[in-house]
Amino acid sequence: METMTIIINGAPYGEERVWNAFRLALTSISAAIDLNVNIFLLGDAVSAAKKGQNTPQGYYNLEKTLRDLVSQKAKVAACITCIRARGLNKGDLIEGVEIGTMMTLSHWIKESQKVLSF
Repeated sequence: METMTIIINGAPYGEERVWNAFRLALTSISAAIDLNVNIFLLGDAVSAAKKGQNTPQGYYNLEKTLRDLVSQKAKVAACITCIRARGLNKGDLIEGVEIGTMMTLSHWIKESQKVLSF
């Protein structure tokens, strides 16, 4: 089975890059497309993995979407340097989101047939 790695850099809210990357990942992991999906969160994007997000009624919720991706076997890692720079730690993150390094990302890129950056 082919693997796609998605690298996300953008802030979780205020623009829709993270939301669109997650939507693409959900579609790609579906039975109709059937790709293995890796998601690596960099910079402000690590905040998309923070648990306890409270968005307005009717607005997309990235925590819920990321939980759906994890439950569907997407591999998700958040950059340890970026997490620390934002005062976060592993306990602040959604269950199933791993701590990653540039070595993690490098391995994922090497093993992937497709790599996208948002």
